[in-house]
Amino acid sequence: MSVKLSVNLNKVALIRNSRDTTIPSVTEAAITCIESGAQGITVHPRPDMRHIRPSDVYDLAELLTRKVYQDIEFNIEGNPYAGPEDNGYPGFMELVQEVCPDQCTLVPDDPYQLTSDHGWNLSGESNQLNPRVEELQQQNIRVSLFIDPIEKQIELAAFLGVNRIEFYTGPYADSFSSKAQEQVLAPFARCGELAENLALGINAGHDLNLNNLSTFCTAVSALAEVSIGHAIITDALWMGLGTAVKKYREILDQFP
Repeated sequence: MSVKLSVNLNKVALIRNSRDTTIPSVTEAAITCIESGAQGITVHPRPDMRHIRPSDVYDLAELLTRKVYQDIEFNIEGNPYAGPEDNGYPGFMELVQEVCPDQCTLVPDDPYQLTSDHGWNLSGESNQLNPRVEELQQQNIRVSLFIDPIEKQIELAAFLGVNRIEFYTGPYADSFSSKAQEQVLAPFARCGELAENLALGINAGHDLNLNNLSTFCTAVSALAEVSIGHAIITDALWMGLGTAVKKYREILDQFP
């Protein structure tokens, strides 16, 4: 099976939230993505609810329980330490455990970050993360950790007992088509081999796009899934959402 595509819908929600409206619909966007070949839907509900809101999470969870969508995976990203807020945010772990998605990707983002920009430092976090990982796995939720391509971190992720890692690919995307590209890409390839040897599934995401995706998939041969949002929604402005998703699937279908 080729590398799976999970479409992150945060930017759809961000556009909607810029006005007091229900347009564009996050669930309708999900349906378009699925009908165009996406095998998963990703959301990252942050405590300030700047884009995806808890109501979106509930609506998407309900949508994906329908028989026609039973093979589509739901992935929820976020910081497991994010607690409840007065604005109605219930807390990340509370939201995930209520919805019980197929996969939960734990990300060490600060509430005030514009976007996720680094992976976990498990040397100092493993003991705190351990009970949260266990809680999720007890509900049969696959747990993935947002990780930089550092061999020690991969080893610690395996020791922690998570199911997958998700490579933070921002530095690779920044270096693409520059003299530094091969140097930046090499650790991803090495750590991908290590993760595979340690029986960790491999996901990747952040600033992957139509130009750089194929090169990354070639370097990390055991890649199971990519999560892409910003680039797909940007491409959709010119070519339409369905066509954009199909373009990404055309690339990923080359990597069985």
